[in-house]
Amino acid sequence: MLSKVSRNFIGISKRINYNQNRLFSQGKDIRFGADARASILTGVNKIADAVETTLGPKGRNVAIEVSYGPPKITKDGVTVAKNIEFEDKYENLGAQLVRHVASKTNDEAGDGTTTATVLARAIFGEGCKSVAAGLNPMDIKRGIDKAVSKVITHLTKIAEPVDSTESILKVATIATNGDKILGGLIADAFAKVGKDGVISVQDGKSFDDSLEVVEGMKFDRGYLSPFFITDQKKQITEYENPLILFCEKKISSGQSILPLVEQCHRSDRPLIIIAEDVDGEALSALLLNRIRLGLKVCALKAPGFGDNRKNNLRDMAILSGGQVICEDLGHKIEETQLSDLGTCGKITITKDDTIILNGKGDKSQIEDRINQIRAQVSGTDSSYEKEKLEERLGKLAGGVAVIRVGGSSEVEVNEKKDRMTDALNATKAAVSSGVVPGGGIALLYATKVLDDVNGDNPDQQVGINIIKRALKVPSTRIISNAGKEGAVISGKMLETSKADSRDGYDAATDSWGDFFDLGVIDPVKVILTALQDSASVASLMTTTEVVITDLPKKDAPGGPPMAGMGNPGGF
Repeated sequence: MLSKVSRNFIGISKRINYNQNRLFSQGKDIRFGADARASILTGVNKIADAVETTLGPKGRNVAIEVSYGPPKITKDGVTVAKNIEFEDKYENLGAQLVRHVASKTNDEAGDGTTTATVLARAIFGEGCKSVAAGLNPMDIKRGIDKAVSKVITHLTKIAEPVDSTESILKVATIATNGDKILGGLIADAFAKVGKDGVISVQDGKSFDDSLEVVEGMKFDRGYLSPFFITDQKKQITEYENPLILFCEKKISSGQSILPLVEQCHRSDRPLIIIAEDVDGEALSALLLNRIRLGLKVCALKAPGFGDNRKNNLRDMAILSGGQVICEDLGHKIEETQLSDLGTCGKITITKDDTIILNGKGDKSQIEDRINQIRAQVSGTDSSYEKEKLEERLGKLAGGVAVIRVGGSSEVEVNEKKDRMTDALNATKAAVSSGVVPGGGIALLYATKVLDDVNGDNPDQQVGINIIKRALKVPSTRIISNAGKEGAVISGKMLETSKADSRDGYDAATDSWGDFFDLGVIDPVKVILTALQDSASVASLMTTTEVVITDLPKKDAPGGPPMAGMGNPGGF
């Protein structure tokens, strides 16, 4: 039974907690109409001002403070946008929306993030003015959507395919801000592994940039024991014309693999075992036979995890003409025959990775598998899953190329890697969808096709005119970043051009000419994605009438001292 003192103490505690909950709960701040849109526009302007300085061949770098290591110096628009946050919640809301535009464009096209940011600011800024003047925001949005649809149709129509090494070189050089060395590496990589091959960008180990191409299928698993090594000097295991066992499960029993080992030994063919794992008695038996009898054998783990590991095993089996031993399908290792095993011209295994060269699989089955993976790539929305599928596709279809970026400092290497990654994505987009004149003139000249587009009412016409003005901004900014009068030169180009013109002013060389001849071209996929994403988010911001944010949190002060604490006998 509680004493009177204890009951009083519990009552005091409950009152303190109840009062703290009432006094220190967090509220919401609400703004309406023009005031709300103006606050968002302030944030949009600040982030766009920072990002647009990087636009074009003569755009500047941005230095970003990081919590560890030296500052990051970059010319990549999405990297700049992701590192900007504001203390004011309304400004930060605008910045978050622009970051979303840049990130979405980067995810879909891999490049064009700065263009998307500049377009979003231009469309939203004009939209705010129109709504403040009393026009209907929903009709403005419908006009914007109608104009964007017309421009997309036009750009898709005038796009030219990229089917030669020379055109790939032009795209890659432009995307690396005119760096012909980096552009040449990308063009060489595409020439060697094809459009379905895997091309990755990694840190180099020297001052120079280099290209490393791996023929065949390579995966990041090595031998399970150094006793499998055949070349002690190079520390590698290397066999020609081996037989390869693929198994989904772990192999632990020595008796289960003994019949297969004896068959391979009688046929005088090396045996390579690729399974989830090989351990215990099975691994001991293989090592003992390898050391004492000189048996040609090697065991290694299958690459990947879960379903990805199973898919990798099936890819390797199809490539080498074998089949995966799967207990779920009634297969048993004890009953496996040599005809169930795969084979290849040569296999090289180090402690970290394995390369299978010249797989002996059926060409039609390999092509069917490639088409199946391509269909999965186009059907997935997950960037992680897409990356893994493209990696598998490259290993089956072409090969793997690694561009190693060198430099004299970590800061320089990171800056070049950002440019290389953007250029690689832009080149892939160009190969898949074609190219249009670069330097922003494709969008500039597209304003001509909007002259014949009419809205259903005056407010919709204002939305169409907003897009016409916004499409002039990228080329104007590119020229301004080169130190020239962007508005004047853009106006001159418009006077003498048609919607499908290819001539214009090249800010990189301060000259006029045909942009395809000059090599100033952009992937149409990048331009379309930037326009669609920026118009979508900017038009939604224009129709916003109410903005709700959290009020700043107030630090709750410490509660009153508990009765009797530090005062014996105080109750």
